[in-house]
Amino acid sequence: MQSHAEVLNFLENNPPPPSCHHRLPVISIAPQSLASLAASLSSSSSQPVSLSQVLRRVSVFCRDVLGFAHVYDTTFARHISLLEHAKEFAGRKSGNGKLPMLASACPGWVCYAEKTHGEMLPFISQTKSPQQVMGTLVKEWLGAKWGKTPDQIYHVTVMPCYDKKLEASRQDFYNEAYATRDVDCVITTGELQLLMQDKGWDLSIPVPDENVPRLPPLELAPPGDAADPDAFPELLMHPGTSSGSYLQSLISTIVSSAPDPGTLELTTKTVRSADYEEFTLTHRETGQVVFRGAKCYGFRNLQNVVRKVGRDAGVQVGRGAAGRLAGVRGKVVRKGAALEDKGYDYVEVMACPSGCVNGGGQLRPVQAEKQLADAEGFSRDWQESGVSLGAEESLPAAPISAKWGDREWTKKVEAAYWRTLPTPPPTPPADGKPSGSVSPFEYADEYAGRVLREMTKAAPVEGKIEWTTKLDDAAESRRQRLFRTQYRAVESEVVGLAVKW
Repeated sequence: MQSHAEVLNFLENNPPPPSCHHRLPVISIAPQSLASLAASLSSSSSQPVSLSQVLRRVSVFCRDVLGFAHVYDTTFARHISLLEHAKEFAGRKSGNGKLPMLASACPGWVCYAEKTHGEMLPFISQTKSPQQVMGTLVKEWLGAKWGKTPDQIYHVTVMPCYDKKLEASRQDFYNEAYATRDVDCVITTGELQLLMQDKGWDLSIPVPDENVPRLPPLELAPPGDAADPDAFPELLMHPGTSSGSYLQSLISTIVSSAPDPGTLELTTKTVRSADYEEFTLTHRETGQVVFRGAKCYGFRNLQNVVRKVGRDAGVQVGRGAAGRLAGVRGKVVRKGAALEDKGYDYVEVMACPSGCVNGGGQLRPVQAEKQLADAEGFSRDWQESGVSLGAEESLPAAPISAKWGDREWTKKVEAAYWRTLPTPPPTPPADGKPSGSVSPFEYADEYAGRVLREMTKAAPVEGKIEWTTKLDDAAESRRQRLFRTQYRAVESEVVGLAVKW
């Protein structure tokens, strides 16, 4: 069972480094989890706490108290996931796959589709989520630089969602050769909080140099040198949404690759709420629709999107909450038809209302009340569930208005997510650094190219390798194995002839 207790048990029983049975402990933390911790700290402090400060304090705790050898955030893994995501979309657009492409980073959505809507699986992106890309980086790329095989590393991730535990347990992310998973254990934000409580760690106390920004080096090492694992770009806050910015990143890629980006115009439309919005790219002069996407959060909106995708693509939607639409044909877009007639090219899908900052594993509001029941009226052992109880540890947090969380509290977590130094910085740092230094995103792109070259063992090409570079066949095959996955429909256990009416 993946839990904070398992992490403590492993760390306490892990043989010392000289032992051949020692496993190198590594922990990777999602930015949404950092935002939840920052919001909790900021609510009880006159001075807001940034994600960078929280990461510094958590890193000191994980290294000095728990004994982890390396601590990372997962935003560079997300950067790679977004790059591969854009490459996959371009391939589908050119005919190598079905459209619209649906985001795949949410395991709740993926499990729902596999169990209830198998007909949606060809539309779901095959790009690994940031958690699983991080697992690949840690076990296969960083491990090689540390002189470790995958089974000699114990990789823990901190996530805002319980379903990430299920994702890490998928057979696709199990290394048969070394009998180990890419991510050995997933704990939630609340469970990380419990770890700190168990060890008496006060996250509100500053640590040395926590306000000193960690900037990437001015220049990357020469091409022949191994990349420095500790030079991972840190806290890359991709503009868009706090759930990964998949849609916005794709739109930015389409605009930047257009012959004349200035001719494109982006319009947005709120369908029902901020959890369901449509984004349309059109040519200013001709009105031609270049791209149409949507952001869809929460199961109710998700069901509507499943119905729409099935209708527009001409596929039969399976039985489930979205209903059954038998024999439906796809729409034919008429010349001069309204924008609404243009089907989606892409949908950013998340199961939780408000997205990942409102995941089920996040901290609850800090205020506590004498209420022993949850939002649905059932008694619940909050601490056993890995939920922070705030200052009064004997009492659960105040009741919430929905299954996932309180809207006002979610807004505070959202604000905390974006409360950090802008990346890339609008002006060069005022510390005497040369103005020729690269921005964090430029550095991340170049670093990602190096990761791609080294992990795929790509044959030399003219110029430097970028993520969009077409590699030799063997390298492309390795790229697919490293950064893509697959899905399987779960057959219903109910046999129609065996049902007793």
